Amino acid sequence: MRILAVKGLALLSTGALAGAFGYGAANLVPTFDAVPLQMRLSFHAQLMEMNGITMQGAMGLSALSAATLAVMTRGTPRWLAGGAGLLTLASFLITRLGNVPINGRIKEWAAAASAPRDHAEILDRWEAFNYARTGTAFAAFSLLILLALQHHSAKPGPNETA
Repeated sequence: MRILAVKGLALLSTGALAGAFGYGAANLVPTFDAVPLQMRLSFHAQLMEMNGITMQGAMGLSALSAATLAVMTRGTPRWLAGGAGLLTLASFLITRLGNVPINGRIKEWAAAASAPRDHAEILDRWEAFNYARTGTAFAAFSLLILLALQHHSAKPGPNETA
């Protein structure tokens, strides 16, 4: 029963993470590109302030639940859960090392009501990081879906139930 609960939590949190990143990639980024620069900067800065806690929480819960599931299982399920945990960790690292520093610059630009000459390149880099973290989140979710759909024909391990 514990494995089922952890598997459900991993699926829920990782699905929410992939969905949030997917919505941003499919809807927010094209909208950012369609509005005047100052509007984009102001909205982007405010959105990132609101997203900070929830997205980091989703990434943390996803990685922790997938890692816990990897520890609790054996064989292919362990590999799938471990891979999902590593991919979620990759989403976190891409965000912290790629997107977050650029978000700080965007916040400064929004407050100053001006952007540097190379702002388009910097915003393109932010978008590339955003697509990368979206991809790793969807890959993690896909591995957990495979794990959930996997039929167990082998005898369950000591911590597992059939």
